[in-house]
Amino acid sequence: MATLDVIDSDGHVREPYDMWPRYLDPQFHPVVPRMVRDNAGFLRRSVGGRSQPRPPGGAQGQNPQASKPGGYDGKVRIKDMDGEGIAISVLYPSIGLAFAAIPEVPICVAMCRAYNSWLHEFCKPDSNRLIGIAVVPQSDIQETLVETKRAVGTFGFKGIMLRPNRIGGRTLDDPHWEPLWSLLEDLDVALTLHEGTTQNVEQSGLNRYENFMFRHVCSHPHEQQMALLELICSGVLERHPTLRVAILESGCGWIGYWLERLDSHMHNWGHASIKLPLKPSQYWQRQCFISADPDEKMIGPTIMAIGDDTLTFATDYPHPDGIWPGVVAELANRTDISAVSKAKILGENARRLYKFNGKASGKTPARAAAKKL
Repeated sequence: MATLDVIDSDGHVREPYDMWPRYLDPQFHPVVPRMVRDNAGFLRRSVGGRSQPRPPGGAQGQNPQASKPGGYDGKVRIKDMDGEGIAISVLYPSIGLAFAAIPEVPICVAMCRAYNSWLHEFCKPDSNRLIGIAVVPQSDIQETLVETKRAVGTFGFKGIMLRPNRIGGRTLDDPHWEPLWSLLEDLDVALTLHEGTTQNVEQSGLNRYENFMFRHVCSHPHEQQMALLELICSGVLERHPTLRVAILESGCGWIGYWLERLDSHMHNWGHASIKLPLKPSQYWQRQCFISADPDEKMIGPTIMAIGDDTLTFATDYPHPDGIWPGVVAELANRTDISAVSKAKILGENARRLYKFNGKASGKTPARAAAKKL
């Protein structure tokens, strides 16, 4: 009987406002992320000197330190992980999701550097269990390469995050990105795609709907579907066979349908596109992963459609739409998924994605990871 070795493949931090003056180059202090009040009296977050769109309920104006303390304090995060039974948490930004929209390259570079430096400090309570993923200045390829090398080489981060959206007029199939794909292969770290309904970049639903809920429904899966189309069907994964790709925070239920559709279109309409030696679904199985929410009813059908080797577990902690507490138990106690599949989803697949070796150090997780399969 094996003990679950749980890896959260997509958790988040909540960057406290008081960290920016400490980590941001002083010349950019006038544009630190902060709260501003608009002419209608609503609080909005300002990032890079621009007020961000305001979603309903004032969420954009929420003080990060009003959320779970483990979002901004690494020591508390470890305790929360122990309570849930999580061995490793892979960490993604909150405010940093908006950096891709900053048009001024020097400001964007400074914001990314400050965030990554702060995240490195956040992980220090246990750098074997708190794992950073770098935010890079996506609008400038040379600066992206520089920050990728710094974050991986200096901080030991296990990958970089890109938005799946078209940024700076470029999609992910643009030849502009080829040096980055090669660098990620050389460094042997993951390319992770993470959407956010920030409403400040091109994204599905933004120009069609005023309703934020409508926009949120559309943006996450649609942008990821298009990004996956670009990476596979343009030949990026054919040219870069060791590049590992993670699709995050969009649910997993659509992936079986989408791969089937890509396979069908390459068969029936492939004459209109680049020729590839493998089916899109074969590139997926070779190089890609997708995170699943623990309560998704579509996990079982997805396993039936594409198998259980490319699904990972994610908490979305500390964001309010994630399950907490009880997030690991939500999946571990399900009766519609086999013990073998649970072990893969809860830890084994993420270990391959992020290239973790051995067991995580630190306290033995106390609750769900101590469950026996």
